This record gives sequence, C-alpha cells and structure tokens, in this order.
Amino acid sequence: MDNVSLTDTEVFPASTSNQKATSTISSLVEVDLGGLSDPGKTRPNNEDTFFVARFDRAMQTLMTNLPLGEYPDTSHETGYGMVVADGMGGHAAGEVASRTAVRVLLDLVLQTPDWIMRLDDQWADQIFRRTEQRVQAIQEVLTNDAKEHASLTGMGTTLTLACSVGAELLVAHVGDSRAYLMREGQLRRLTHDQTVAQAMVDAGIISVEDAAQHRMRHALTGVLSTGKGKVPVEFGRFQLADGDQVLLCTDGLTEMISEAALAEVLRQPGTSDKICRTLVNAALQAGGKDNVTVILARYRFPANSTPM
Repeated sequence: MDNVSLTDTEVFPASTSNQKATSTISSLVEVDLGGLSDPGKTRPNNEDTFFVARFDRAMQTLMTNLPLGEYPDTSHETGYGMVVADGMGGHAAGEVASRTAVRVLLDLVLQTPDWIMRLDDQWADQIFRRTEQRVQAIQEVLTNDAKEHASLTGMGTTLTLACSVGAELLVAHVGDSRAYLMREGQLRRLTHDQTVAQAMVDAGIISVEDAAQHRMRHALTGVLSTGKGKVPVEFGRFQLADGDQVLLCTDGLTEMISEAALAEVLRQPGTSDKICRTLVNAALQAGGKDNVTVILARYRFPANSTPM
C-alpha cells in the first residue's frame, strides 16, 4: 500500500497555549442566592414549595486541527431559576398542589431538548410561549390527579418564577405570590396580584391602602387548580444592574410585614441566606399567621460588561 500522508485529516489534541476561554457576561455574573420556608405559627403543615437552580451550557475543546486562535478552549454560559408556589386546599391538598406544580414544571423544563440561553428580543417571546404551555400542562396534571383522588378536589396553588441570564430577567406569575426588584435602596414590585381586591383597585373602586386589609384580598382571580379553563399567566421582562436584588415570596411574608419594612431589611448588609432568615423571622414576630417562603438573589456584575 502506498505511503499516503494523512496530515489533512488527522485530529490533534487541543493545545492550551495562548488560548483564551470564551466567557459570556452570564458566566461572569456573581449571584448570592438564599431561600427559606417556614410553616409559621398557626398552620399545621407547610403548603409552600420553593426551588432554586443554576443552569449552564458549556463546551470544552478536546481535539481539533483548527489553528490556534480560531477556537476557544472552553465556552461557558450560566443562568439562574427561582420559583415559589403557595398551595391551598383541605388537609394536605395544598401541599400536594404546590409540590406537584414545581415538580411538573421541572420535569417539563428538563424534557426540553433545546434550552434557550438568550433572553433578548429574539428569544424572550419563545420562552414566554413555552412557559405558558408548561403552566397549562401543570393545570392538566392537577385536574387529573384530583379525578383519581377525591381528597384532592379543589386544591390549587400560586406560581411565581424568575429566570435570569446575564443582565436579562424574565418573570412569570399566577396568583398572589410576588416578585420584587430592589435597586439602589428602592423597592419595586414586578408582579401584579391576581386577586379580587387588586381588580377593585385597578377599577378605581378601592385604594391601594384599602386593598391591603380588604376581605377579598385572598380571593384569587388567577390560580393553578383542578378546575377547567385557561390559567391567566402574566409575564414581565426586565434589565438587571450591578447591586440589584430579586426577591420572590409568598403572601405569608407580605401579609405580615409592609413593603417599607421589607425594603429596610433588604438594605442591610450580609449574605442572602442571612437576609432570608431576617425576613422570615420578621414575619414570625408579626404573628406568622401563614406559611412564609422567601428566595433572594443578589447580583454583582463585572466592571467590564463586554463578553471576552
């Protein structure tokens, strides 16, 4: 057999000399995360569920015959997901509803073969469409579970989730659990309560102050439940900045302490874990009439916001 050179088709181990990693802004963002849930002082069980995750897309070059400088040794993108769910229903049905909602949501995300790691104009709408479909699928699971187990009839849950990749933040929301953004000491609510009292505020029938004590403030107009009909999902897209804080919480927190008091706690130094504990303790000291759940993310962005 002729001695033919295979140089043009041979694969060489990747060299790390003079090569740089390709880092996106998302992989350079530092996020201090904390989460805590407490049954409170009057409830026999905890019907709240929360979940916090980091998700990544990464590549490491192992072998190539591309010239040095034409490929990255590694490439890395990072995102963060947070969700709270406040269940309701007789006996343990509320706990089942909130846990089922979060579990089904995670299953659906993990079954999705093409994770979108861009939350910009081009891809945000696609993520919202997927989230809408997932929420409706959760409702179907809850309905089917109730058909199989009569004790679960009438169960329901709120669902508030936030997802960040780099400086982009997406929020999806059903019910009256809330998402907040804390920036430069000022607190901004990112979600709109889906309650009869809030609808009355929107219609100009009562004031915001009256809604905080109105008897219909817990009557949900949007909820994941065992009933029929499309679940109303609200979406929001926001830009994050260095030093921002994102808080997700159930109404076991906001019923017990005011937004002014909440903002005062968020202005304190310390880790997110410490602040979560302080918030939960404040709710308990104010009476702890409901389960209370909080998630806090504190963001630090690199001085140079241009991808390497």
